[in-house]
Amino acid sequence: MATQDFLVELGTEELPPKALKPLSDAFSRGITRGLEEAGIDFGKVEAFAAPRRLAVRIRGLEDAQPDKPVEKRGPAVKAAFDDSGNPTRALTGFATSLGVTPDQLDTLETDKGAWVVYRTIEKGRPTVELMPELVDQSLAALPIPKRMRWGAHRTEFVRPVHWAIMLFGSKVIETPIMGLTPGNNTRGHRFHCPKSLIVPKPGDYEVVLRQEGYVIADFAERREQIRDGVMAIARNEAGGQAVIDEDLLDEVTALNEWPVPLMGRFEERFLDVPAEALISSMKEHQKYFHVVSADGKMLPLFITVANLESKDPSQVISGNEKVIRPRLSDAAFFYDTDRKTRLEDRIEQLKPIVFQDKLGSIYDKSVRVAALAKKIADAIGSDPVLAERAAMLAKTDLVTEMVLEFTDLQGIMGQYYAANDGENEEVASALNEQYMPRFAGDDLPATLTGCAVAIADRIDSLVGLFGINQPPSGTRDPFGLRRASLGVLRIIIERELPLDLQTLCEWAEAEHSSITEPNVASTVVDYMLERFRAHYEEQGISAEVYLAVHARRPTRPLDFDRRVKAVEAFRQLPEALALAGANKRVSNILTKQGGDSIGETIDTDLLQDSAEKALAEQIRQQAEKVLPLFEKGDYATALSSLASLREPVDNFFDEVMVMADDEAVRNNRLAMLNLLRNLFLRVADISVLPTTG
Repeated sequence: MATQDFLVELGTEELPPKALKPLSDAFSRGITRGLEEAGIDFGKVEAFAAPRRLAVRIRGLEDAQPDKPVEKRGPAVKAAFDDSGNPTRALTGFATSLGVTPDQLDTLETDKGAWVVYRTIEKGRPTVELMPELVDQSLAALPIPKRMRWGAHRTEFVRPVHWAIMLFGSKVIETPIMGLTPGNNTRGHRFHCPKSLIVPKPGDYEVVLRQEGYVIADFAERREQIRDGVMAIARNEAGGQAVIDEDLLDEVTALNEWPVPLMGRFEERFLDVPAEALISSMKEHQKYFHVVSADGKMLPLFITVANLESKDPSQVISGNEKVIRPRLSDAAFFYDTDRKTRLEDRIEQLKPIVFQDKLGSIYDKSVRVAALAKKIADAIGSDPVLAERAAMLAKTDLVTEMVLEFTDLQGIMGQYYAANDGENEEVASALNEQYMPRFAGDDLPATLTGCAVAIADRIDSLVGLFGINQPPSGTRDPFGLRRASLGVLRIIIERELPLDLQTLCEWAEAEHSSITEPNVASTVVDYMLERFRAHYEEQGISAEVYLAVHARRPTRPLDFDRRVKAVEAFRQLPEALALAGANKRVSNILTKQGGDSIGETIDTDLLQDSAEKALAEQIRQQAEKVLPLFEKGDYATALSSLASLREPVDNFFDEVMVMADDEAVRNNRLAMLNLLRNLFLRVADISVLPTTG
């Protein structure tokens, strides 16, 4: 079948920069999915995205759907003909519905009898007919929270659409999309090339835009050009290094069609302001990259990316310097003003700020968190007094001028202001560390005081919100409880803290006075343990391993983690499959014969067969060896040792009848199996593991 390249471009007013890349990805995915469903083969798919355009190019697209055999079954042969062999009404009705005569139908033989069947070939539709539909479907499915209309059009999109291209080879597909008739004309840069440009065929698209239109259409290419340019200008003009924030880089890429990096300066006096405040001001408001020296100290420089080549770049730089000066002046003013009031004197200002209607104010939360942090600090060998102090000061920077202006600086400014107030160094650090980890993979609190406050803050929110029946639901999680749960688990595991979730939640529950739901502590623990599943899946550990440990419901995260790692290591052993199967068999037998009522005491005088005597002796030896290991939490070594039971267990089931006629012998064998299973249950329920390779 013949193939051609295909191109679709949608020309718009400037698209939202943070949405540009997701929109582009979704647009190309939607078209690709439509082609796959239509059964049309194609080659490489290339997405293009710039501030005023979304485009997709598909290489080697077939010019039509493949022809498809169609088979429609009608009535049974017995019902299709009467005794004389003439067509019945059932057969003529079936034929008429298909627009054919009975003699054009075939017979299909099956194991359930013979049926009348209609067979034909459905001719595939031409690609030029299908593509407008697929493009429309993809556009309709784009993740646009709020669409807009423009002019007299009833068409809706994220921004007004002004032109469209749809090419199959050199042929224009003129079927309207987004209320416009497509052509082969695009538009160049708004200032450098404010005119229409012809795209002769799909393969010429980005070349025409670059060479004639001053537009780099490929998002990834433009992104790397900006990165290289920013790094080069910092190195060559200042001997420094530009700090590239990846999210900011994406946003700047989405703002520029023809990026030109330029370096500006600001007054050195602003370096007295915390670097984070300067960076936040430059990044959030102006989309500037900051520059640091070889030893990581911030330099009084910034790099902006202009969307044009100026004949006088110094004028562009001067304009940006004028814009940034008042921003940095504000930050300096906020910093100077905030330091005149101690954090402890701001505690009262937290009382009117509502945390949650039923759970009180931020002040009320601080009091609860302080009491909880004090207990946690004592449990992990930290200073309870420092933890309590840090927790009471933890939210006070929320009412400072700096954080009111730059909300992303909460905690960071708290640490600076606490240090300025002369607070203990660990207390000051904890004000920032309380928010760690802020996201997946983020750093954890470095101090034990920070760990205590971070855990207490999250546990208080979890217990309080579950306690008033406000748990997360579906995709709705306004208080970030899923993230809070994972944060607690990470801190406890990676900092190796000897904390029990049940105890933590009970301590937190005792501090709340508004809880109405029963068994809150246990409910929250169950919720948090469920978060372990995704945590381990990200590490490549199977759900069965998680479920095997979860079945035992260990509530100390560090202990849970050690069990999971031990079971994962055990699962790799050659004996694992057989022992998992044996445990499943043992579990089924014990459940049918009384379950918990079966003891563990083995009477050696009742052992008859050599296989059961051998298993009993091996179980005795293993129990002596592994029980001390369990007490130390060395689950990996214990399970590795228990793997040696595979052969005696296999021999036992091959040679011994568990359900012996003699009741005493039978009960003795059940007790031995119960003891065997309980050894494994000290770690996990390995019967949950797969029993086949």
